[in-house]
Parts: sequence; C-alpha cells; structure tokens
Amino acid sequence: MTLLLSDAEISARLDAPTAVAAMRAALLAAGSGRLTAPPRASARLAGGRMVLTAGQLGDEWYGYRSYDTFGHRAGEQLVVLHDGRTGAVRAVAVGEEIGSRRTGGLGGVAVDALANPDAATVGVLGAGGQAWAQVWAIAAVRPLREVTVFCPTPAKRDAFAARVRAELGVSARAVSTASAAVRGRDVVVLATTSVDPVLSATDLAPGTHVNAVGFKQQDRAEFGPDLLDRADVLVTDSPAQAYAYDPPMLAAGNGYADRLTDLAAVLTGAAPGRADGDQVTLFCSVGLAGTEVFLLNELARVGALHG
Repeated sequence: MTLLLSDAEISARLDAPTAVAAMRAALLAAGSGRLTAPPRASARLAGGRMVLTAGQLGDEWYGYRSYDTFGHRAGEQLVVLHDGRTGAVRAVAVGEEIGSRRTGGLGGVAVDALANPDAATVGVLGAGGQAWAQVWAIAAVRPLREVTVFCPTPAKRDAFAARVRAELGVSARAVSTASAAVRGRDVVVLATTSVDPVLSATDLAPGTHVNAVGFKQQDRAEFGPDLLDRADVLVTDSPAQAYAYDPPMLAAGNGYADRLTDLAAVLTGAAPGRADGDQVTLFCSVGLAGTEVFLLNELARVGALHG
C-alpha cells in the first residue's frame, strides 16, 4: 500500500536529528556515486514554470519532487518515491514540509561540518519556513545559547523568536536591523526572498559560519561578492546544480569557481574544511537533487518498521 503523508504527518514524524542524519547519508551517497542527482529540470508554461528534481539510489529506489513557480496561495509540492526493483509507488508526500526539512537538514550538516565546535549563537535574516528549518536543524548539532532574528516585518520576527523559545527552548530575541542580528554571531543564516544583498560581510565576526539559502545568482542574490571575498572556505551541496543555474550562481562565477567545494568531499576529508577558529566559512545551499526522496524513503522505512 502506498504511504501518503501530509505536512502535519511529516511534522509529527520527522525530527531534526533524523533529518540531519539522512541528509549526511545522502551527501555521502552522492559523493560516492551511489546517489544519482542531476540538476533540476523545468518546463516553461504560461505564467510560470513546472520544476522537477529527480534522484536514484542504486537499484533501491528512484523518485522525484515537482513544484511550480506560479505563486498560488494554495500551491503545493509533490514528492514521489518508487521502489527501484518493481517501480511501485511506495510513498507520496504532499505539501511544503518535507522540502523545508530536507533543506534544514542539509544546513545542519553544513554547520556540523564547518562551524566552530563551540558555536552557540545564531543570527537569522528571514523569518519564514526556510529560516525556521535551518535553526531547527542547527539546534540538533550545536547546543545553542541564543538566536537573534531580523526581517522587515516586526510581527513576523517577533513570532519567529517566540517560536524558537517555545519549541526549541532556546533564548531568542527579535532585533530591528540586519546588522544587529548577525554581528558577533557564531552562525549566520540567510533565508530571505530578497533579490538584493541583505548582509554586509563587514558585520561578520572572525570564525563565523554562514548558511545561505535564498537567491544566490548573478543579478539576484541575498548576498554580494563581499561575502564570497570574505569566505575562507566556500562549499555547496551540489556543484552540478551550482553550475547549471541560469543566470549563473555568484559562487560559480569568475574568481570563485576554483574555490567552490563539494560539501560531500569535506565530509569525507577529500577536500579541506575549516582549518582554524578564525576562518569564515560559507555554505551555499542549492538543493542536492534526490534529497527529498531520500528523506521520504527514510520516513517510509521507519513507517514500515513500526507499521
């Protein structure tokens, strides 16, 4: 029987440690060639695009995520898991939650691999679902002491801080400027919808690790070249996707492409990560293909064990 999961069911079943562990396993599988993860494909339609990301883990499973860019209020994503041996649909997830939590899980892996071991403070720019998923996952890999958050809407940043306090048990406060949110923080999360830079690299303290989740392409990016210049270590979860963007991704352009490293290679020690406590490290999250399906497979596997 096909397992059908809603956002509410995924929220109830999927905790942060599980998401981070699954995304670490997915990155390692991609790095070893076991996970086939091509760049996303899209079809232009009237008023928007349909986008597809697909993945395959050997002969175990294959599947895809589909979503659109129409911007409908009730728009939903679809993630489908097929059995690799029979082709049967084993599980389907409908909604936004599995996508947000896989992106959060990837961010958690990056923080665990690159942030200083004693990192305890997080500054967040953005107060939506992606920003929340990042903090949710980071709290699973570092014992957080305080979170500061800024977005242009006071009510939204206040609500975000209240949620961090209530659900994660971490001290959190909303602040009135981007600089106040990130200055002196051990970890910084950029998870906005801005097409213009929201961060000044001069506000970053030595040793800061940055997770960049929002727009990061030339001519539309939530950070500028100053952040890339400041970063001593520059990584992404999918170099193939980084080089497939149109317009190109900032970090894959001239002057930076030779520095852009695969997070999977850092995890295995094939590429260097943080070398000392004062280095600034930057993770450009692009969404390794197949990771939502990887996460859905984990949920289906656990559900079968406890069914």
